Amino acid sequence: MEFRIERSALTDAVSWAARVLPVRSPVPVLGGLLLDTEGGGEGGGPLRISGLDYEASARIDVDAEVVRPGKVLVMGRRLLDICKVLPEGPVECAVEGSRFTVSGDGARFGLSVLPLDDYPALPPLPQVRGAVDAELFAAAVADVAVAAGRDDTLPALTGIRLELDGDTMTLAATDRYRFAVRTLPWKATAPGEAADVLVSARRLTEIARSLGRSGLVSVALDAGSAGFEHAGTRTTVRLLEGRLPRHEKLFAMADPAVALVDRARLTEAVKRVSVVADGDSPVQMTFSRADASVTLRAGYEDDVASQRLPAALEGAEELTVAFNPGYLADALASFTEPSLRLLLLGAGQRAMITDEAGTDVHRHLLMSVKPQLG
Repeated sequence: MEFRIERSALTDAVSWAARVLPVRSPVPVLGGLLLDTEGGGEGGGPLRISGLDYEASARIDVDAEVVRPGKVLVMGRRLLDICKVLPEGPVECAVEGSRFTVSGDGARFGLSVLPLDDYPALPPLPQVRGAVDAELFAAAVADVAVAAGRDDTLPALTGIRLELDGDTMTLAATDRYRFAVRTLPWKATAPGEAADVLVSARRLTEIARSLGRSGLVSVALDAGSAGFEHAGTRTTVRLLEGRLPRHEKLFAMADPAVALVDRARLTEAVKRVSVVADGDSPVQMTFSRADASVTLRAGYEDDVASQRLPAALEGAEELTVAFNPGYLADALASFTEPSLRLLLLGAGQRAMITDEAGTDVHRHLLMSVKPQLG
């Protein structure tokens, strides 16, 4: 095997494929990346780099000048470290006996090769169900992932629900204290296409971040895995068992008070007063219809902070709610609209954040806690 490639292209491809490699594994070959060239000769051909662990796989095709086709398996993270320190410019890679060499602009590295016969085959891509805009999908995943649980003892709550129904994709996540839902359009391969699966939030976030910001992402699903293909990249991830609770009844709020606030100013105010909020002590928000304002307060005794902002309130003369400052900050950061609508039931009850128009495109539910200011 022998090929030539630009250092930046090789580094990007190796970095993309190495995302799925396990940090530690009892099976050494799973720490490897498989480099596979096809075509060969002076006409050149693609370089395919792939990696996998027990939960996910990744494969990327990149242009390279193939001199001698072949395959080689090398330690992926070591190869990535080498790529990062190579000089800019063209790089020559070759298998020489039991060593894989990487050289460029006078620098030369050697890597021992791993046994190809012990390397498992990459899982196939499941059935393609349709396609979604790459940029929109990445943004939607980021919006809901903040609400996913982090406790591995409750694996289902660490996932993002991916539901396909006709021409609508719905993403949802919850850790029991907050619940984020985002809908977006997508193009199904067949009329009436439907699915409802649970994907690791961490894995789906990694996949979404790695996608390009243009074009369509093919979405593939079967009973045990999900796959995503975009612009020469392909990745699969094993589905989580279990289901998230349905959000429809939880999101139904009868006669709430409604507040309209400026997103950027509220975000800065939460960040500012949270400086004195020790641990998970709440940020209190008191809305006043008469003053058309909201006053944020945090802290206890002499260590306190407050800020007043303009806010319109309907459905109540005055209302006080309080939230975990980290949860509130995460929810606000997931929106991009200039103004937000807050649907409020009162202290210790549910609260909903949506865009100013109150559409169902992006909704984030938080549980209000009882104010505890001293």
